Amino acid sequence: MKGKQTIWDMVRSLAVIGVVVAGIYLFVPHDDKADPTRTVDYRVETITARRAAPYPVAAPVGLPEQWRATSVTYERKKDDAWHLGFLDPEQQYAAVEQSTDTSVKYLERVTRSATASGRTQQVGETSWERWEGEKYDALVRKEQGYVTVVTGTASFEQLGRLAAALEFKQGR
Repeated sequence: MKGKQTIWDMVRSLAVIGVVVAGIYLFVPHDDKADPTRTVDYRVETITARRAAPYPVAAPVGLPEQWRATSVTYERKKDDAWHLGFLDPEQQYAAVEQSTDTSVKYLERVTRSATASGRTQQVGETSWERWEGEKYDALVRKEQGYVTVVTGTASFEQLGRLAAALEFKQGR
């Protein structure tokens, strides 16, 4: 009976749909307090990158388990770019970035437009340049033919902890 539907028919249909949706919501288990952050295991990618990269690839050793790895990539075609991202114990982001591209353009990209502050931070026996930005801060270490950047929303103290845990190895 086309054309004979009334507004009440539509309201009844919506009510039936609402009851079905409410039932699904109530009976499907869900945990509102669960942390949606997915952690990744970066061991295999680290081994692969260390075999392929023309520089010693940095990965942390001995970080407390509160540091959760969230992302890892190695892109040989993009200037041998190594990326390893973490959430620190304070739920701030920190990442290790390495590349054979040592240009200011690359550094600005991985630090989200941070700039050199002219200051340094001592991490162990190594001096790192401090870069400060609106979004990210960073510790930068330039070596012959590659650069290592520890960057993110984490504090300089936490970035320093990550930098101190880095082990530089090459698989060649």
